[in-house]
Amino acid sequence: MKLEVSTGQTKAPAGTLLVPVVLGEGKGDRVFMLIHSEGRSEGSDNLRDECTSVLQHSVLEAKGEGYERLESALKELNGLLKGFLLSSAVREVHAVVGLLESGGVLHVSHVGRAEGYIIREGVATQITEYSRGKPPSVFMHIASGPVQERDHFLISTQRLLRSITPAQLSQTVQHAGDGVVQNIISKLSAEKEVACLIHMHVLGGPEPTQELREAKAAPLGRLLPRSRPKSRSFAAAFGGFFRNLDFSGIITMLRPKRSKPQTIFSKIKEKFQGFLGDLYDPERKRRAHLLLLAGSAALFLVIWMLVQLSLSSQRNQTRGELADLVKQINTDIQTADNRQLAGDSDSANAILARAEDRARQVMSNENRLFRSEALELLDRIKSKREEINRVIRLVTPRVAANLGAKKTDILAQGLIGQPNGEFIVYDRQNLYRVSSNTNTVEILDKLGVGELILDGVSLDRFQSKVFLTTGNSVIELAGGQPQTVKTEDPAGWVTGADLKTYLRYVYILSPERKQIYKYEHLAGKYGPPAEYNVNGDLTGAIDMTITGPIYILRDTSVDGKQGARDVVKLLHGEKQSFNLRNLPPDALNGVTKIFKSAPNGNFYFLDSENKRIVVTTGDGDLGDSLYLKQYILDSEQVGKLKDLYVDPEDTRLYVLDEKKLYAIDLQNR
Repeated sequence: MKLEVSTGQTKAPAGTLLVPVVLGEGKGDRVFMLIHSEGRSEGSDNLRDECTSVLQHSVLEAKGEGYERLESALKELNGLLKGFLLSSAVREVHAVVGLLESGGVLHVSHVGRAEGYIIREGVATQITEYSRGKPPSVFMHIASGPVQERDHFLISTQRLLRSITPAQLSQTVQHAGDGVVQNIISKLSAEKEVACLIHMHVLGGPEPTQELREAKAAPLGRLLPRSRPKSRSFAAAFGGFFRNLDFSGIITMLRPKRSKPQTIFSKIKEKFQGFLGDLYDPERKRRAHLLLLAGSAALFLVIWMLVQLSLSSQRNQTRGELADLVKQINTDIQTADNRQLAGDSDSANAILARAEDRARQVMSNENRLFRSEALELLDRIKSKREEINRVIRLVTPRVAANLGAKKTDILAQGLIGQPNGEFIVYDRQNLYRVSSNTNTVEILDKLGVGELILDGVSLDRFQSKVFLTTGNSVIELAGGQPQTVKTEDPAGWVTGADLKTYLRYVYILSPERKQIYKYEHLAGKYGPPAEYNVNGDLTGAIDMTITGPIYILRDTSVDGKQGARDVVKLLHGEKQSFNLRNLPPDALNGVTKIFKSAPNGNFYFLDSENKRIVVTTGDGDLGDSLYLKQYILDSEQVGKLKDLYVDPEDTRLYVLDEKKLYAIDLQNR
């Protein structure tokens, strides 16, 4: 389609950005955007760059119908506008986005006071929807329709009809020639209006499709199927060589003998038979063998040259593709940085994931090209992701107590925390009193004989410790004396995976039965169990914490997504609304424990294998817990993490591995 495009803008006051953008010239589809924004200069510049990048990738480089490509791009642009407006990078935006397909269909959408007009057969008609009152700050409607030869389109970031009538618009495009934009700008300036404009004049009808043009114009080598890259490389390498050969002398020599083809074939046959005879002749076979070896060597050399030239062509093509991929990765990292500044962490993480996939593609290329650049880019992506997700790496965490120094073969399993900085640490059979204040460890008597400890908690109301052991038994430690306690249930204690206490009750989590059993502490014994869960799904339950409501950590792994986790909240046995928001991708994958020290405290999730602690806010009345940060114990001296504890004021976090207890000051981080 033959098209004449001209743009312009009035003089912009301080703090105002007027930018016309036209993309895709000479490539079939045309994309244009007019931006009128007010705010900080750096914010407006970032908005222009981000919008241009979205249009380039989502409209021009994407595949599919033009309307669908533009609609997808507008969704991204709406997210950008929301982020920039919320962050106060810009205060007000008026913009128009349009796509003119090579087949002759125009799609237009607008934000704010921007408008578009078509002048056809001397009549000016508005093609954008007019909204009364304050215009919205999002792209809401798309106007679509076919264009015709001699159509004129006038699109502006301000309402032209406040300064120019429809009849004046029609007369301007018919008589102003190439000065349409300047003529309208002069009228707007006289009215002290601020705007940028684009004028498009359709000089010719729609062109044939791209596929048809290529099929008609392309040589045979360009129409080879995509599954034959080596053939194309061979043709590209030697096509020019054979085209430059002059066969006229050969044709001249052969022309007189066309009438006697039998004579030529006879001579060839005679020569070949003579050569075979020389191979067996005692006197001439040496010469024949040398000729055969020389011919074989020459044939091998020619084949080797052809292969090397083909490989060289492919290597050069691969080098160019990898160089473009490295440029795209750098662009993605910069885009993710801009999205972070706009407050869109989810989009920034998605862009970094795409950049990481591309960097790994560069790393895996067979020719080992750009490997050092790919390694550097992967490091930058990792650093940027941790900056966005507020990941804190503790290279030398502070050791609060070294249990391995007291007993070298200790394999700690868990700890029971107390607000005064003292702990009871237990392995399978033994108990240890640990003081983080004095960094001392005291070995206590064994809890029992023949039974192994599964879990332990503090029953503060009765100043005792309760331990769940193998053999479906519960041992209570009061006054330094362990005692096996019974329940009034004739069937005995329920088999469970986790034990917690609250007030005068003991709760046992039974994942097999998808239930929580509640036992009341009586004089020297416990009452019969009561089923706590009413309607919560406890499938895959791993751990729980109680601060009034009960929060249960569940394993929701499915095929293709191992290690996934979520949390169920129960109050009086009824399921309550609970949502974890703003989490980075896969932030809770692999966590094994959940902890909350007080009703208004934060949530702490322990990832034992990866030495991580994920922190989210308390859920409050609405049931929404927001992501805060992550701690990673990035030290080879730290083993597999076993348990964690946080004091009621949320000022210090304690983490236990098999040999040591570590302390992390939360207020300083």
